Amino acid sequence: MSLEGTPMRLIAFFASLALIPALARAEEPAVHLKQAPGQDVIEGHCAACHSLDYIVMNSLFLDAAHWDAEVAKMINAFGAPIDPADAKTIGDYLKQNYGG
Repeated sequence: MSLEGTPMRLIAFFASLALIPALARAEEPAVHLKQAPGQDVIEGHCAACHSLDYIVMNSLFLDAAHWDAEVAKMINAFGAPIDPADAKTIGDYLKQNYGG
């Protein structure tokens, strides 16, 4: 068995493995948030780190006060780069549309 070309085969193999998550994600249905002021800010900031379905799923458990805590946690604990004005917009959107 010849080892000639083995490094290229390994590179091609591992490159193809990198595509598997993208293919799996492509089959997920799109999450459509409620249309309201602030939706664009939510989609821009929140979707940069996690799926927007977290908002819909957590709306069953979180009331207005807890949404404020979630926004603060994303900024303070996870380092989300959200300025105070956008944090207020995000909190207001979540409370008004998913506040339980």
